[in-house]
Amino acid sequence: MLASLSIRDIVLIDKLDLHFSDGMSVLTGETGAGKSILLDSLSLALGGRGDAGLVRHGQDRGQVSAVFDVPMAHPLRTLLQENELEHDSDIILRRVQASDGRTRAFVNDSPVSAGLLRQIGELLVEVHGQHDDRALIDPESHRQLLDSFGGLEGDAAKVGQSAKAVRSAEKALKDHVARIEEARREADYLRSSADELSALDPRDGEENELALRRQDMMQVEKIAGDLREGYEALDGPASPIPELSSLLRRLERKVDLAPNYLTSVVEAIGGSLDQLEEARGGLEQALRDTDFDPQELEQTEERLFALRAAARKYSVQPDDLAKLRAQMEGDLSDLDAGEEKLQALESAVEAAKQTYDKLAAALSKKRQKAAKGLEAAVHAELPALKLERARFIINIESDVEQRGPSGIDTVEFWAQTNPGTRPGPMFKVASGGELSRFLLALKVSLADKGSSPTLVFDEIDTGVGGAVAEAIGVRLARLANSVQVLTVTHAPQVAARANGHFLIRKDEVEKDRVATRVTEIAESDRHEEIARMLAGSTITEEARAAAKRLMGQEELI
Repeated sequence: MLASLSIRDIVLIDKLDLHFSDGMSVLTGETGAGKSILLDSLSLALGGRGDAGLVRHGQDRGQVSAVFDVPMAHPLRTLLQENELEHDSDIILRRVQASDGRTRAFVNDSPVSAGLLRQIGELLVEVHGQHDDRALIDPESHRQLLDSFGGLEGDAAKVGQSAKAVRSAEKALKDHVARIEEARREADYLRSSADELSALDPRDGEENELALRRQDMMQVEKIAGDLREGYEALDGPASPIPELSSLLRRLERKVDLAPNYLTSVVEAIGGSLDQLEEARGGLEQALRDTDFDPQELEQTEERLFALRAAARKYSVQPDDLAKLRAQMEGDLSDLDAGEEKLQALESAVEAAKQTYDKLAAALSKKRQKAAKGLEAAVHAELPALKLERARFIINIESDVEQRGPSGIDTVEFWAQTNPGTRPGPMFKVASGGELSRFLLALKVSLADKGSSPTLVFDEIDTGVGGAVAEAIGVRLARLANSVQVLTVTHAPQVAARANGHFLIRKDEVEKDRVATRVTEIAESDRHEEIARMLAGSTITEEARAAAKRLMGQEELI
């Protein structure tokens, strides 16, 4: 429910803080006191269109904040969570209107778009007046209200899911047909290309592997000659190793004859032979490790160049050739097995339609039954609202070929305001006052069927009085047992039914400037305001007595 409303510098309001309770609250006051300003301010906080003219003269900006106490299970909290907004406490909507026309919107102090603020506001408050009865104008809302009355939301959700399944099956069929037609147009090209790629048989990552192998072999080729030449120098006919070995053996036999001269020489020659032998072995191992077949390099280059040429031909990366081949083979497979798959997809579409038709027909039948119940409930309310000669009609037209997400039914509220007149859509047939009373009858009939937590009625009792105003007050009070009701009214019979009462007046705060003030009237003082509403500017004792009788009367059924 709406817990509080704070307004700063909007039209005639400089500063205003209101706190509301549950049940029914009324706002009364003289014509022109500023009741419409309050509703415009609330509308701004709920995401309504901003207007630079709303800012109080002489100020740079105005601001409206509305605080809502919302149950944790309310769908709004899911919407806030989906938009990454704080949602674990009260919901605070704030709108700042600048005098240059710009506006800013906030939810729980986080900036949001005006569109999201409006979406949030629609889940929190419904505003209804003689010229803003949206629930009676939009046929889509008529279907939702009927489903809510009949408890058919679950059935409607199943129909919606089935409608998605039909669309999905139809799309799969359409895509397959388009793919087959395209494949037929390109069949020869596909076959030759698929055969070429099949013969090439590319693998994922093959181009990179070949490029690396080719680079390694080209590097080896550059040093292979030097390795062989070095190995020949140490192991071939001109190798110094045999001659040095022979010299070492001769010197070793004579080392005892002249040890002072030969020992160091023998050791040096022996060490040199060891190093030469080690170098020869290293060269031999290097030759074995770098051994490659020049023909392999040629074959590697041929394969690499073939892959790159194919990639250029088909305008893809070399690593995508395998995927392209699979796609072409799949297209050909679809073409070859197209009729069989086409029949399967057509059967799937037909099966999805049959499921939808069964669910939609069952939902339509339940809607027809619910429509009779809602018509009866509304008709029961009409006589007391001076619409006893009127008829409330729920017109349901079904089109089995429609298969929409909401079913096959178009639901529209019709009315016949007088016997002998032609029934028609309610918002075209009924006058403003009749629309408001029809709306009230509907809301009372749907009181426990998922209305917004706060309903605002803007002078729906205009043009009526006496017993009709009393009946409106009774029904607003009954509605307030289920949801919070805020009512702008001039009817004392309506005001007497409220459990909260706010008086709106216009005061002169300084020379040539007035401001709208709102005061919550204590329960003990309410009869004086109701007496004013009964008598006008001069309150008589008779008016006071009548006010007390109104406030003390038993609620009508």
